[in-house]
Amino acid sequence: MSASVAVYRNIYSEDRFKQAYGSDDDSAGSPGLRERLAGGCRCSRRACLHLLRNRVPIFNWLPKYRLKKWILGDTVAGLTVGILHIPQGMAFALLTSVAPIFGLYTSFFPVFLYMCFGTGRHVSTGTFAVVSLMTGSVVEQLVPSPLEMNASLSAAAELEAQRIGVASAVALLSGIIMLCMFSLQLGFLSTYLSEPIVKAFTSAAAFHVTVSQLQNMLGLRLPRHTGTFSLFRTLGSVVENLPHTNMAELVISLVCLAVLVPVKEINIRYRKRLRTPIPVEILTVIIATGVAFASSLDTNYKIEIVGHIPAGFPKPKLPTLSTFPDIAGDTVAITFVGYAVSVSLAMIYADKHGYSIHPNQELLAHGISNTVSSFFTCFPSSATLATTNILESAGGHTQLSGLFTSLVVLVVLLLIGPLFYFLPKAVLACINVTSLRQMFLQFQDLPELWKISKIDFMVWVVTWLSVVVLNVDLGLAIGVVFSMMTVICRTQRAGCSVLGRASNTEIYRPLEKHSKCYEVPGVKILTYNGPIYYGNRNFFREEMSRLLGLTPEKIRSWEKARKALEKREGETTVNTVSHERGISNTSFSSENDFFKPGKHKNVAMQIMFTLNITVLPETGESDIQAVLIDCSSVIFVDVAGARLFSQICTECRKVGVRVYLSNCNESVLKILTSSGLMSYMNPQHIFVTVHDAVLYIQQQKVSKQAQMLTLQTARL
Repeated sequence: MSASVAVYRNIYSEDRFKQAYGSDDDSAGSPGLRERLAGGCRCSRRACLHLLRNRVPIFNWLPKYRLKKWILGDTVAGLTVGILHIPQGMAFALLTSVAPIFGLYTSFFPVFLYMCFGTGRHVSTGTFAVVSLMTGSVVEQLVPSPLEMNASLSAAAELEAQRIGVASAVALLSGIIMLCMFSLQLGFLSTYLSEPIVKAFTSAAAFHVTVSQLQNMLGLRLPRHTGTFSLFRTLGSVVENLPHTNMAELVISLVCLAVLVPVKEINIRYRKRLRTPIPVEILTVIIATGVAFASSLDTNYKIEIVGHIPAGFPKPKLPTLSTFPDIAGDTVAITFVGYAVSVSLAMIYADKHGYSIHPNQELLAHGISNTVSSFFTCFPSSATLATTNILESAGGHTQLSGLFTSLVVLVVLLLIGPLFYFLPKAVLACINVTSLRQMFLQFQDLPELWKISKIDFMVWVVTWLSVVVLNVDLGLAIGVVFSMMTVICRTQRAGCSVLGRASNTEIYRPLEKHSKCYEVPGVKILTYNGPIYYGNRNFFREEMSRLLGLTPEKIRSWEKARKALEKREGETTVNTVSHERGISNTSFSSENDFFKPGKHKNVAMQIMFTLNITVLPETGESDIQAVLIDCSSVIFVDVAGARLFSQICTECRKVGVRVYLSNCNESVLKILTSSGLMSYMNPQHIFVTVHDAVLYIQQQKVSKQAQMLTLQTARL
């Protein structure tokens, strides 16, 4: 059973609506710059506490911590992630081209700092494969590794110091960039890395990580290639040197893969039944270290081992600041990738568990983490996919889980680290490769993405191919540019439609998709589904001309005939006033608004027929008396778009057609008014809704027809 609703109200133009419902004093609603600065500089105890809680969130959530309900989950999740950080930290240090101990440092400091400043309750920070790979490319460019293995201990130590100095400089500069972005409130910039871009980028970067680890898995001593086509050059170098494979390291790699892959699959498939995932990585590291030590694999089979891992806390050390000019470009890309991945992960789990994060505060948290940790010989860090997933599935509730993660890593740094001296690097390479499972599986999203959006699918493919074929940095830039180009193309080619009215309603919909809607007689209602700016103004004008039939030739023809009509009207008025003063009045004056340019064409032609005046030339759109532009989908207009509206009004006036607007938002209306549009159209012809405008036009039509009838009667 259908129900109908009748609403009775006045017709509202924008001016009339503002008079009835607008603010009494619009100027008082926006404080000036001086007032805002003065308000921001006021200091009080309450304001300081509020600022402290916002900028150091641990003071906000820690007093509200539910000890009995959350402590067990945070403890178990934190210890589990801490155990996983140990092998992954050392493994990702290989990607960064630094010693494994620096990976452990990077798994400690950023975790603790993010716990204090971060807003993501389920985010696990530390070493991340993609960020480590990008940092390693910078390190190899500035401090390439020598191929000979017989360097002295002092030379090797000097080389390692130079490498970690560059990596720490990247972390410091990345942190400074994030802090500057926080100061400027630029957290929204992460939105330019859309979900298809991030997924395609991480999936393609997984191939770079895998190929870069082949030489460690095969026991080859090869230079690390950087720049464009680095993946293919590395792969070609590996294939060329396959005869030199160290069979012992190949066997170690195959055994590790045979253990890691099935157990990680079990962890994923049965994660709901397992209280905590099986710590297969740390178990593999312990067993491999014991076997290598017992069998003396380093001396008997010449396998490459981790070597000395110093115990104790790292001493503060200034990064290599002189490298800032050389690393600036790469560091910007590393910063955006790390921040985008971190914020994306934080938002995913925040939506899942019903809380909110603050992108600008995340900038501060990761900026402080990278800046402070860089002085303790750490390389850039970010949120990590694998450990964040494990942290949430293991029952973590708050950032306090980061405390237990840091404690696990701290114990390893202070006591257990030196015991990993005989750990084969091939084991760490296998851990690197198997940690990329989630990134490789992102190919499964492509069929669904194709069904949802062909354009997003193309963004995914272009980004993936660019990263794989060219390079990580350049590929990411191409993906972002291509994504922005698709947005520009969509706004340039937004659809312009003719609206029709549903019978007995005030609902208007596009005619091409709603066959039972009909056009309002004499009124052409147009809507444009996008902004009107310099990039698409020509397309919008072409669409308007096509739908209205306003070609330059027709406009000139109508204008010429209208001028002739006005001349005849003046002569007729003079004759009428002279010979029929008792009947004629000011209704026939040439100054009458009824005969001003832009009035109703059909009415004008009826008057012309009565007075034996030549009718204006016919056009295919001669029944159009008014053009109504629905601006509900026009989100913004620039100066070029505003001038286009003035041109449209001028052209329509030449052919005797009035222009009306409706549904203009405040910013669009302000720009149109400021650009001088009101000099070309009546301010009272801007309405709140389409239906208000249509009713007004119809009322004017009836009024003019009645006036015409009165004039005809008086003439007779």
